[in-house]
Amino acid sequence: MGKLDGKIALITGGSEGMGFDTAKEFLNEGAFVFITGRRKPELEKAVETLGANAAGIQADSGDLADLDRLFAEIKAKKGRLDIVFANAGIYEQKPFGQVTEEFYDKCVDINVKGVFFTVQKAIPLMDQTGSIILNGSFIGSSGFPGMAVYGATKASLRSFARSFTGELKGTGPRVNVLSPGPIHTAGNAAYLANNAEVLKAVTASVPLGRIGEGSDIAKTAVFLGSSDSSFIAGVELFVDGGINAV
Repeated sequence: MGKLDGKIALITGGSEGMGFDTAKEFLNEGAFVFITGRRKPELEKAVETLGANAAGIQADSGDLADLDRLFAEIKAKKGRLDIVFANAGIYEQKPFGQVTEEFYDKCVDINVKGVFFTVQKAIPLMDQTGSIILNGSFIGSSGFPGMAVYGATKASLRSFARSFTGELKGTGPRVNVLSPGPIHTAGNAAYLANNAEVLKAVTASVPLGRIGEGSDIAKTAVFLGSSDSSFIAGVELFVDGGINAV
């Protein structure tokens, strides 16, 4: 028996990376999973790989019309949601002095506005047994050169989780933040493989002595989405090998 048997889940940005790894783990634990992605070919390929208990809906989380269409389709097909992993986001860095309004707006639209309205529009399909997981980052609690905008967008999710928990008290799902540290993904695999010194430095910064895997995030998301975490709300759970603890 799986930890998520019979659950209906949505993972935004689920066609690749940590979102895709989490979709696989949710399916293994018995859930039906909707995933979203902005690029249709990648989305269709991901759904084909995931199999019959997954469905893909092309959507940009920063576009409110897309979000309306997304939740209307989920309501029509399944009638409810039990788990939302608001994972869609972008990771881009730029030195403070080179940040433009266009760059700033792009990061905030996807990483902040997209998450806020994903949660707002998901709530009518959820009840008190549900779980919402916001994908944060250890960078939201640290200071790194070139990360001022990105870090701020992720720090905002910590505030969202606390505020949503207060607003949904007694009426809605639990809301928590899952904040990854350095994680091996398809997007950074080639870069790390070809930059041995960077890989060595990043690995050395992690107290547990390794870079995380997508499965580390996926298994934590299962925990936060399941009844195992039924008395956990409004927290930020770091999955970072101890970086923020020392």
